Amino acid sequence: MFYFLSKAVDFLVMPLSIVFFILIYAYVTKSDRRRKQAVGLVTVLLLLASNSFLVTKVINAWEYKFMNPGELRGVYDVGVVLSGGLITTSTPRQERPAMGDRSDRILQAYLLYKQGKIKKILITGISGETLMARKLGETRQAATLLASWGVPARDILFEERARNTHENAVFSGRILNKMFPSGRYLLITSAFHMRRSAGCFEKVGIKADPFPADFRGGYNRFTVHKLVPDPDAFAYFCMLWHEVIGFLAYKAVGYC
Repeated sequence: MFYFLSKAVDFLVMPLSIVFFILIYAYVTKSDRRRKQAVGLVTVLLLLASNSFLVTKVINAWEYKFMNPGELRGVYDVGVVLSGGLITTSTPRQERPAMGDRSDRILQAYLLYKQGKIKKILITGISGETLMARKLGETRQAATLLASWGVPARDILFEERARNTHENAVFSGRILNKMFPSGRYLLITSAFHMRRSAGCFEKVGIKADPFPADFRGGYNRFTVHKLVPDPDAFAYFCMLWHEVIGFLAYKAVGYC
């Protein structure tokens, strides 16, 4: 129930949805003053949300801080990688993995494995029914990619049931508790998604150290050209807004 409700609420509170509702109000209101206020509000919101300097500043404040592998102490039994953007499918005819926009997660897991920081890699997450039926789901394709890079099949684990971050933690936790009780776990996901992910794993009783990947912030020096509205900045703002709303919703229902 929560899964489907969250999708509906997600649509209603997304930035473009809010802009759309305000514009509808501006269209139907009979007050010229309120119409001008609504249009002005939309203009200000779009300018702020597409300002790359401001958006990067907020992302930097939200994301988990960057870590180098050398900062990790000891060796971890399992590195848990959350799927979602690891692999992209551009055509139904696709029979080989293609890197997605969040593929840095799987790359960092591979590098940690090669450096001896993690012994095994567990990938968690579901894909579309059609891809799953053809055994081309994102999680399975990411596992195939790791194998092609030289990671032995015995060191790659995956589960394909989790539909969201809460279920990632629940289903991964069952595998970890069964196969690696009292083990050391490393959680690998996007830096902007780490707060919610770490909270979910902790909530189900899994103590996993964070290793953030896929950073969207970074060096942020103000220049005049950053005053120009940037569509990429707006996309990042929408991504961050979605994550913050999701984090607050998870907090409200006790998932993290």
